[in-house]
Amino acid sequence: MSRAPLTPSTVVAEAAALADESGLEAVTLSAVARRLGVRTPSLYSHVRDHAALLDGVSTVALADLAARIAEAVAGRAGRAALDGLADAHRSFAREAPGRWQSLQRRAGPTVVGSDAARTIVALSDAVLRGYDIPPGERVHATRLLGSTINGYLTLERIGSFDHSEPAPDVSWGRALDALDALLRAWPAAS
Repeated sequence: MSRAPLTPSTVVAEAAALADESGLEAVTLSAVARRLGVRTPSLYSHVRDHAALLDGVSTVALADLAARIAEAVAGRAGRAALDGLADAHRSFAREAPGRWQSLQRRAGPTVVGSDAARTIVALSDAVLRGYDIPPGERVHATRLLGSTINGYLTLERIGSFDHSEPAPDVSWGRALDALDALLRAWPAAS
């Protein structure tokens, strides 16, 4: 059986698969090379270094997440769009834990400037327009959304909610209730 030719896409796809299977910390150039059946120096024709490899995983993750968010918020506004956005993040974090973890690191300029990153920003902005938040205030609301969603998902991922009642799903719903109420009553700019 012959193996597929190495390309930047195949190298990053293998790194993303490894991240989902074993965690982002398992993604090294040597581990990816082993999985591809090549020597580590062979990868340097396709990725610059470890940081570029992780940025590749982050870019793939953003594209996957953007597609999920787009589907989840299409045709929705207000609370329904907020639920779609948040639930898309949560399902992605559960189904692709290593790729989600790659989004919790400081990204390089290629990730930040990617089409997928711009798409997620545009989708988040569209959700916030359903709350009639002034354009100059949306950056603050976006940061609040990101902090709340990512913070909750991080705590859920490490098992922080496993030791007490109610179930995390109940608290997730309550967190979204609170976000919805806050976004509907967004304070005027100071």
